[in-house]
Amino acid sequence: MRAAKRIKRWLILGHRWLGIVTCLLFVVWFGSGLVMMYVGFPALTEEERRAGLPVLALDRVAVTPEAALAAAGQASFPRALRLEMRDREPVYRVTAWDGTRHAVSAVTGSPLAAVPEASAVAVAAHDPRAVRPRPLAPVDRDQWSVTARYDPLRPFHRVALGDADETVLYVSARTGEVALDTTARERLWNWFGAIPHWIYLTPLRAQAALWRDVVLWVSGIAAGGAVTGLVVGLLRLRPRRGGRLTPHRGWAAWHHLGGLVGGVTLVTFVASGWLSVNPNQWFGPRAPSRAMLESYAGGTAPTALGLDAVRQAACREPVEVRFVRVGGAARALIACRGAGLAVAPPELPGASAAHIAGAARRLLPDAAVAATTLLTAEDAYWYAHHRPPRLPVLRVAFDDPAATWFHLDPATGEVLDRLDRSGRAYRWLFHAPHSFDVGILLRHRPAWDLLLWGLIGAGMVVSVSGTVVGWRRLRRNRA
Repeated sequence: MRAAKRIKRWLILGHRWLGIVTCLLFVVWFGSGLVMMYVGFPALTEEERRAGLPVLALDRVAVTPEAALAAAGQASFPRALRLEMRDREPVYRVTAWDGTRHAVSAVTGSPLAAVPEASAVAVAAHDPRAVRPRPLAPVDRDQWSVTARYDPLRPFHRVALGDADETVLYVSARTGEVALDTTARERLWNWFGAIPHWIYLTPLRAQAALWRDVVLWVSGIAAGGAVTGLVVGLLRLRPRRGGRLTPHRGWAAWHHLGGLVGGVTLVTFVASGWLSVNPNQWFGPRAPSRAMLESYAGGTAPTALGLDAVRQAACREPVEVRFVRVGGAARALIACRGAGLAVAPPELPGASAAHIAGAARRLLPDAAVAATTLLTAEDAYWYAHHRPPRLPVLRVAFDDPAATWFHLDPATGEVLDRLDRSGRAYRWLFHAPHSFDVGILLRHRPAWDLLLWGLIGAGMVVSVSGTVVGWRRLRRNRA
């Protein structure tokens, strides 16, 4: 009995002081999470990027893909090779395996130098949202371009489009490609949404390892406060005179009873948020490795489909050509304005999917294919949260120790993701309890909104009342 009392006392003291530290954090997290339901962090989608590209002048392309790769210093086929316009000039854009970016003129074959401000404004003027493009101060890194994914493209010219949404484009001063767009609405609401929710302060987020450690420690301590509060709340729950279930009154009673209702929500949100930064690398990567992709391509030689075959298969208004290799065969994926994708060389119906399914076996050459499934509807592991998913998709499951799955586009051959056993666990340990993207909630937005508003409301009752109680205790202690 003496040991039990000591444990209970330490639980109460631990929760009291952890709560004083963390309840204000919970208020911020719940409030910012509500904002994030409706305003995401700025990002340039593929649809937006392609909409801003001029029609590709294939008749002016005089340089072969192989010559462009040689000019970019690539001895093997790179991670990505695209052909598109940079204002009025067709260019090859090369993404090397180490992430570096190169731009090569498709007219002269010369590597392109740094992009001046006037050229960046001309590039931005092709965006359909552009009204009166004008340059803003250039940046190397700011709040919206803080993550490492933008490092190969820095620094940036910023161009205001002069539209009603006050859109700003970030044009790479190295390659001339548009990397990011932001609107006034996004820039305003993210200060109340993603920035406080993810602790996305620029000086901290610029140091990825430090930011990750801060998130792990802060969310871990917060999870401790939530768990101890739930335990203490249950220990103090007992019927009293007048039917009261709590010994507390006022804000403390709200905190106790609200915690019994919203405490599980609090623990669920905070614990799954802690898992979001992959502590101890428990969850495997979603991207295929270089070795997997080179094996799937069927070779590393810097060869691509010839320009004549691209011109023959091109649609009326091509805006981009992506050169790929699948199972030893060179292909070109031609993005057409308003008409989807054309594939060169053209193949008989079903032949492309059969070739891709055969090439997929190369992704893990030391394992056997356990199952191949063509998905024509979303399921628990292939979906787009409240958006139409990319379908159909080919799922190839292997019998390797990690039980790895790959999702591929059966029309283009793109490897869309890699999902092993740990990745499927992450889907249920993070996405399901944090975003509630399950069942009917995944497909019906009003139901999802109502549930999240209710859960966030319950969490806010616990957090606000805990903040008031903690502040009053601190004031008493000071007095």
